[in-house]
Amino acid sequence: MNTLTQQNPNELVISETLPLDQNPAAVYLSGLRETGRRTQKQSLDFMAGLLTGNANCFSCNWAGLRYQHTTAIRSMLNEVYKPATVNKMLSALRGVLKQAYLLNQISADDYQRAIMVKSVEGSTLPRGRELSSGEISALMQACEDDKTSAGIRDAAIIAVMYVGGLRREEVTALDIGDYDRETGKMIIRGKRQKERTAYLQNGAGRALEDWLNIRGTLEGALFLPVNKGGKITNRRMTNQAIYNMLKKRAEEAGVSEFSPHDIRRTFVSDLLDAGADIAVISKMAGHANVQTTARYDRRPEEAKRKAAGLLHVPYRGR
Repeated sequence: MNTLTQQNPNELVISETLPLDQNPAAVYLSGLRETGRRTQKQSLDFMAGLLTGNANCFSCNWAGLRYQHTTAIRSMLNEVYKPATVNKMLSALRGVLKQAYLLNQISADDYQRAIMVKSVEGSTLPRGRELSSGEISALMQACEDDKTSAGIRDAAIIAVMYVGGLRREEVTALDIGDYDRETGKMIIRGKRQKERTAYLQNGAGRALEDWLNIRGTLEGALFLPVNKGGKITNRRMTNQAIYNMLKKRAEEAGVSEFSPHDIRRTFVSDLLDAGADIAVISKMAGHANVQTTARYDRRPEEAKRKAAGLLHVPYRGR
């Protein structure tokens, strides 16, 4: 791999392994949640490779980076990735440089100059798709057709994901104590340990009540694994288990492939279509700002489609 600068890349490789509590990358990653940790480690590994040709995030000398390095990294990333991805990777870069500064490995002046690299401007359409109301109904029906404990649990999970806009890691993090059966209030712990609330009503509340009636009141995770024999195990489900469950129910329901995040996308889009206030939806989704929520608004696209229909192309076909 070609390196980004003319500097000897060996100068940016740690000659001796640092203890984890003195390694800027290790300290930075330790402060992230599991899913974010995995993604940002990949980002740091990639940037370390750009800088040195062969180092990973733990062997890269991040304290040796200067403004010319971070600017060069930004330029290279901008040629390969979309703006949102570049900015996420630059966030990881700033994060590890901050730890190098806090560990007294880089001067305040060099640190401030290095992190002055600008974010990339631009916008991209959100990936994935929204599910139709018919598809949501088909998924719920597939769960109801399964008369085992797994069917009841899966109906509750899908209901909670849809009405609360939960990410799959937020589903697995739920504890039974996070739900108030009397009020329907659920506490959700999102990214960076930010808490928000959701209210389960109507069918969603009934689905979760059915699951709780067979799960019991034992403390621990709200959603538990169910084996093929229908036995419930008192341990937390994994993110992969949520993914596998949704894939299975989609196949049973005849629903086209979708990702767990597409249910969250549908939650936002359906609320916007129903006329809910975008600021309220942003809080319900746990978005840091309203602009993130607005990216899921499909109403402008529908307006574009209708506007395009006003134009007439005089072609009759063969």
